[in-house]
Amino acid sequence: MKLAVFDFDSTLMDGETIDELATFYGVSNEVRNITILAMRGELDFYESLKSRVALLKGMKESDAIMVCESLKLIKGAREIVTELKKRDYRVVCFSGGFKFATSHFRDILGLDADFSNILHTKVGILSGEVGGEMMFSDSKGKMLLTLQKLLKVSKEDTIVVGDGANDLSMFAFASKKVAFCAKEILQKEANIIINNKDLREILNYI
Repeated sequence: MKLAVFDFDSTLMDGETIDELATFYGVSNEVRNITILAMRGELDFYESLKSRVALLKGMKESDAIMVCESLKLIKGAREIVTELKKRDYRVVCFSGGFKFATSHFRDILGLDADFSNILHTKVGILSGEVGGEMMFSDSKGKMLLTLQKLLKVSKEDTIVVGDGANDLSMFAFASKKVAFCAKEILQKEANIIINNKDLREILNYI
């Protein structure tokens, strides 16, 4: 058995989920400025996540779900998942984003699992609070190590794909480290760099 782990925002989907939510809710400038700093590694991921989600306080849960389920997949997302599964990979998604999006696209893409965060709601309204499995800058690395032990998959049989600073913690546990249209901080640590926005290019390296 082999394991492939994909980031969600700007990797499986074309853009950042929280930016799309913020645009719909009218707080895009405030959220985008925090997102940029976080993805560059200039802000602690946990604090930046909480700060951005706080700006969504008062948004209708139904609107948030609608936005998340309307996201656009990146070119080649369906094809790369299908092909990797043909090659005996378990394919999962790790995201600092939200279950409203990752669980929906898990089913669409046929992913084996998704690990992300949950937007807290009260009586159908976002409270501005967030919790979940991917709250910290090292969460993805820790979850990857857990899955490898559970599934008995080696580092050599693991590929990880991401674009931002919070994907960096996965790289220590994978032999194939893919920086996909990535920030410089991630490209420096990658051994596979893809700058064309098409996930099918990963097939050239496996």
